[in-house]
Amino acid sequence: MMTSISSPPTSLSDFEQLPDDIAISANIADIEEKRGFTSHFVFVIEVKTKGGSKYLIYRRYRQFYALQSKLEERFGPESKTSPFTCILPTLPAKVYVGVKQEIAEMRIPALNAYMKNLLSLPICVLMDEDVRIFFYQSSYDAEQVPQALRRLRPRTRRVKSEPPQAAGIDRMAAPRAEALFDFTGNSKHELNFKVGDVIFLLSRINKDWLEGTVRGTTGIFPVSFVKILKDFPEEEDPTNWLRCYYYEDTISTIKDIAVEEDLSSTPLFKDLLELMRREFQREDIALNYQDAEGDLVRLLSDEDVRLMVKRARGLPSQKRLFPWKLHVTQEDNYKVYNTVP
Repeated sequence: MMTSISSPPTSLSDFEQLPDDIAISANIADIEEKRGFTSHFVFVIEVKTKGGSKYLIYRRYRQFYALQSKLEERFGPESKTSPFTCILPTLPAKVYVGVKQEIAEMRIPALNAYMKNLLSLPICVLMDEDVRIFFYQSSYDAEQVPQALRRLRPRTRRVKSEPPQAAGIDRMAAPRAEALFDFTGNSKHELNFKVGDVIFLLSRINKDWLEGTVRGTTGIFPVSFVKILKDFPEEEDPTNWLRCYYYEDTISTIKDIAVEEDLSSTPLFKDLLELMRREFQREDIALNYQDAEGDLVRLLSDEDVRLMVKRARGLPSQKRLFPWKLHVTQEDNYKVYNTVP
């Protein structure tokens, strides 16, 4: 029998038992255009954690959609996998027609409301692994440089200081490290700790420094002073690589092009052609693939692209590299084709 928990616990004791790396506030600061096979917009989101950390993450609408789908399976009224159900916030629907930038701008208020309501749900939802991964700053997020931050707003979650008894929270589910040596910081921004202390991790500053909290104090510290007991969950870098062979006269050069699309995706011919024209700064190019005999076959339509992708499935490929390769030739150069019967 399922138990409804549609009213979120708001007591201070509940809140105090949450790990310090749990997101308590998220607001869209801006949108930025990114390019895959086609251009798309990502939402630049400022996240604040219970431990006081603040950072930016970059999410596409489809990542919101994927998260919502998982939560509905787990916690929605029809869920058969969880002993608890709750009323989930409403995600703005998909839009198939319109100017992408205008669509992204229009979604901002609704997505802010979605995140506010999501972060006000019961603790079991906040502690859900997919929710935590969504709001964590991945290594990809940390490497991005925001173009502008136009829309920062106040925090979305308010904590009421009511005294009722809270359900226990497993703090051992949080990323954490054990101190191997004593560390005394050189500034107020650095965290002091003793050997054996368990430090709850908030963010990765760079390869040498982490941010964490111990005994109610937050600060940064060197990785070399601790042993990682549980690392941050990995979020996949959305960047994959498309290998292109560019033919000029009889010489071909290799260029790997960064594309923020899934390896399983199949582009439209016009989008692929536009991407190659932009990358190689030429309009008079033709797109080709290599068949099983090693001959070049020119792409002319969406059907040709689907056939190329289908034939490449199952072929060995390097990690993060599309299994199919493009051969880019000059549009009027027919010498590259094997026309011998």
